Amino acid sequence: MSLTVSIITAVYNNAGTIGPCLESVSSQTHTDIEHIVIDGGSKDGTVDIVKNFGGNIAKFFSEADNGVYDAMNKGLKLVTGDIIGILNGDDFYPDPNILAKVAGAFDDPSVDSCYGDLVYVDRNDTSRTVRYWKAGPYNYRKFFWGWMPPHPTFFVRRAVYQKYGHFNLALGTAADYELILRFLVKHRIAATYIPEVLVKMRTGGISNVTLKNRLRANRMDRYAWKVNDLRPYPWTTYLKPARKIAQFFVCPLS
Repeated sequence: MSLTVSIITAVYNNAGTIGPCLESVSSQTHTDIEHIVIDGGSKDGTVDIVKNFGGNIAKFFSEADNGVYDAMNKGLKLVTGDIIGILNGDDFYPDPNILAKVAGAFDDPSVDSCYGDLVYVDRNDTSRTVRYWKAGPYNYRKFFWGWMPPHPTFFVRRAVYQKYGHFNLALGTAADYELILRFLVKHRIAATYIPEVLVKMRTGGISNVTLKNRLRANRMDRYAWKVNDLRPYPWTTYLKPARKIAQFFVCPLS
């Protein structure tokens, strides 16, 4: 029996990038896909582009929201698939077999989640790699040394979300970190690593734009441990951003 993969795309004023994002989902070889698009009330033509994809989009809503994680939570309430992945409007799957490989990982009933590598690409020239996030094999103890899997490559069984909850909006830009920490460290769900690039992301994350934003993100990272009654090492949340430095020097696999 084929597993259904539900993809949630949160988007807001991404007319320049949403087309390739949607196309990368609709061109997947895995046939059982439910693509849900949650738009924050775009005014730049994004809505028209999404509507042009017609039957390739299972559900589409456009309304004001409280940010990207609020949009993701709306999507999580709508999904019906066995596996859930999140692909934002700036991101895309680089290969049409990505979701088939993801679904294959979940053929093992002991697997609760999977993840892979992430490549940051130039916003205007997606053939140019800016940063390569090689996630590596899984061990939950790595979190204590600043590690986390790339959230856009993180796929989880729907039953896990149903059991352990959605994104905590109080965490701001660290909401994805908190959710992954909750699933993998607090509740120790089983994870497996797919050793290849699953997602390409255009550069321009909001948590790292300024020093002020980076410091705030670090505080929220520490709070993510606190709300889960977990105790990191003193250096854990400082190593997390430090790990990003090496990602600029990792050569992509060929």
